[in-house]
Order: sequence, then structure tokens, then C-alpha cells
Amino acid sequence: MSGNATSRRGFVASGALGLIAAGLMPECRAAAQGKGEGKVPFRLALASYTLREFPLNEALAMTRRVGLKHICLKSFHLPLEASAEETARVRKEVADAGIDLYGGGVINMANEEQVNHAFRYASAAGMRVIVASPDPALLPVVDRRIRETGIAMAIHNHGPGDKKFPTPQSVYEKVQPFDKRLGLCMDIGHTVRIGADPVADAQRFADRLLDVHMKDVDQAAPAGDCIEAGRGVIDIPGFLRKLIEIQYSGMVAFEFEKDKNDPLPGLAETVGYVNGVLDTLLSA
Repeated sequence: MSGNATSRRGFVASGALGLIAAGLMPECRAAAQGKGEGKVPFRLALASYTLREFPLNEALAMTRRVGLKHICLKSFHLPLEASAEETARVRKEVADAGIDLYGGGVINMANEEQVNHAFRYASAAGMRVIVASPDPALLPVVDRRIRETGIAMAIHNHGPGDKKFPTPQSVYEKVQPFDKRLGLCMDIGHTVRIGADPVADAQRFADRLLDVHMKDVDQAAPAGDCIEAGRGVIDIPGFLRKLIEIQYSGMVAFEFEKDKNDPLPGLAETVGYVNGVLDTLLSA
């Protein structure tokens, strides 16, 4: 039996997974308390790619329905070429929904103008983090924009087939000469698909870990597909325990890529599972 299966059975036995039965629910007590009360140092969020088939108003309603209060918007919901008026409208719509628009992405960048545009886009929307995949040669330009704007950039590892940043380590090695606000968005699904260990990598790269994409996958192989959290092969309890241990203080953003036309049931199960794990870890 895999370690992940053992861990999941332990959570079932303890009753933590009973939270999933509630399905569409607010964030659990443990996750909602956050850093300020010395509990979980990070916040749960949504990567809006999850809801890519839905307009912004529906995406925000579903985000609220699963109890998440922070969002990273993909260009489906705020186009990269949005006018100042459209950006202001989206920014207000998100705020009026009671949701924190903390970031945007993933944004690809192939030249200096695309870097500059991404920082203008993020600044206009009030974002604090850009989740991105820039050409490595552009990192000195990115570093200058970070210092000028105060907006961080978290480079996303995209697993097998990504020629620029396939692993968390490939990001970590390239950002070393630059500002600490240039770091890593660890996608734990892609990390496992390429044969790396997200638990070990969270420890190794803690000083540059700025954002996390939370998901599970059905196999630790390039062909691995997204699946509801707790049903796959990723040691999610071990990963969350490690984030608490290293006092990771960024966002853990759910990116549920399965069932794009009907993602809410799987997303709710995934959020419920993670909240149940966190409650169990904090009560142990």
C-alpha cells in the first residue's frame, strides 16, 4: 500500500474526511484562522483556470460557494489586453464579491515588452503576485520590474514537456542571482508527474516558494491526470504538514483541471479534503 493511501485511510479513520460530506462549505476553522492566530501560516485560494469555461460572475459565485476568499485570475477572466475601464470593472467585481484578487496567471513572456505589459496589467488590477513562465533570458528584466513595482513573480513549473521550467529545481537554480521576490509557484501535480517530490522540494526551496498550485494526479508519470484530492498518488497530508513546518505564508491555490464543464463537485471535494487534512494536522 502506498504511503499516500495509508495517510488517507488514517484521515478517514479520524473522521477528518467527514468535512467533505458538507461539500459546498466555508473554509474550515483551521484554514480560516491563518497566520495571525498562529495556526496555518498560508491561505487557501483558487486559480481561476479551474473555472475557465465560466464567465467571471459565475466563477466568483463558485469560488464563494466552496468557501475560498482569494483568487488568481487567468486571462479568461481578465484578458491581458483589457482596457483600463475593463480592468477597473473586474477589480471592483471581485472586491464586491468579497474576494481578494491577489494574483494573475499563468502568464507567458517571450520578450521585454511582454514582461513590462504583465507588470502594468498586475499593477492596474491591484495584484501582488504574477504567476508566470518567462523566457529565462528575461529574468534580469523581471528583476528590475520587481524592484520598481514591488510586485512579486512566481515562476510556474510545468512538468514534462516544459523546456524552460519543468521542475521546481529548474526554477530555483535560475532565480538565485535575483531579488527574493522572484521565486517559485510550485505546481505539485506537475512536480509529481516529472518524478520530483513536492514534500522534499518544499523544504529545499522554501526561501523562494511564493505560490502553490494544489491538485492531485492519478499517476506519478507524464500521463498523470488531475483527480479529486485524496484519490490520487500525491502525499497531500505530508505536503501540507511540510508547508506548516516551513511556515510558508503564501497562497495555496486550487487548480482543479478535471471536468472543465462541471468542475464544482470535484473542486468542492478537493477543498473539503484539504480542509479536513488541515483540521486533523492542527488537532493532532
